[in-house]
Amino acid sequence: MAGAASALFLLDIKGRVLVWRDYRGDVTAVQAEKFFTKLIEKDGDPDTQSPVVCDNGVSYMFIQHNNVYLMTASRQNCNAASHLLFLHRVVDVFKHYFEELEEESLRDNFVVVYELLDEMMDFGYPQFTEAKILSEFIKTDAYRMEVTQRPPMAVTNAVSWRSEGIRYKKNEVFLDVVESVNILVNSNGQIIRSDVVGALKMRTYLSGMPECKLGLNDRVLLEAQGRSSKGKAIDLDDIKFHQCVRLARFENDRTIAFIPPDGSFDLMTYRLSTQVKPLIWVEAQVERHSRSRMEMMVKARSQFKERSTATNVEIELPVPCDATNPNLRTSMGSATYAPEKDALIWKIKSFSGGKEYMLRAEFSLPSVTDEDAAPERKAPIRVKFEIPYFTVSGIQVCPSEIII
Repeated sequence: MAGAASALFLLDIKGRVLVWRDYRGDVTAVQAEKFFTKLIEKDGDPDTQSPVVCDNGVSYMFIQHNNVYLMTASRQNCNAASHLLFLHRVVDVFKHYFEELEEESLRDNFVVVYELLDEMMDFGYPQFTEAKILSEFIKTDAYRMEVTQRPPMAVTNAVSWRSEGIRYKKNEVFLDVVESVNILVNSNGQIIRSDVVGALKMRTYLSGMPECKLGLNDRVLLEAQGRSSKGKAIDLDDIKFHQCVRLARFENDRTIAFIPPDGSFDLMTYRLSTQVKPLIWVEAQVERHSRSRMEMMVKARSQFKERSTATNVEIELPVPCDATNPNLRTSMGSATYAPEKDALIWKIKSFSGGKEYMLRAEFSLPSVTDEDAAPERKAPIRVKFEIPYFTVSGIQVCPSEIII
């Protein structure tokens, strides 16, 4: 991390320091508290501000979690993104120890908090942020700390995310590809923006220090090997790997080689900026009758192959805030009126490919309206669903080798 942190602060919702750890001696708790209090008084809500603020030659970087602010301060020209990433890792470690990170959990565990801060950062540089490894030699129960603990080998190993001596009677690896599709469509049915955000999620139960290798149907790899893509290759953007992946190997031959952590983790996340057609297309027609009644007809059509099935489909349709007396009919699933959201919620448990379902709804409207009232808000229609064993991007993961 370019540029070391001078100190790390944990502050309450009012900007008062709860816990702080001084690493370099050039930023005091008084300075940090005055700065943060001034920031709150000036802007009211730090959430609306940039997470990086410079004041009197000191760079402050902070994030909020529940009713606690986590902040680092540095007098050096530091990499702000790496400091913010470290703060998020600190949150993950505290949640692993205390179930939830709040002011109360910090006050109840001052000793453990200071021990963790000492191990996670040394002289302003991050050291170990793997909660599973830290929990092997920093215990939360007092009686477990009576015996002198030797740090696990993972702390001094190059492989800091996996302990040695792991043994299983049965070696197993589970790999899931989970993708989220974000599509914005205007009122004319034109797609304004679409992208796919995906993650390779793994669960590994392997003995020893296993070496794993995976391959992808990546266009860069196939073109480098002189192989024809045949329309199945994909262009991955914004790839982010778990720290266990050997980046040099991936840059060289696009092979994902790694020694996995034990248990569940995200091996890789990625994004594809590609034109994607909506998998479930929703059309809504709204008619108003004599200002006192509104009728809505909605069609939902699946635009994927018949062999796939969408589950837990939820369609949220906006309705006027003064609508009453709903009369709802559906050809599939169930519909309910949610006045707290000013919306109609249509739920379909199972939606097969190539199918079309309809919903009809009638609402009563007040016959008298305020002429000076603000124009009606036009909220978007939201669609949420899951399709098991289906990827929009067409990504293919091929395990090539596992050496135990």
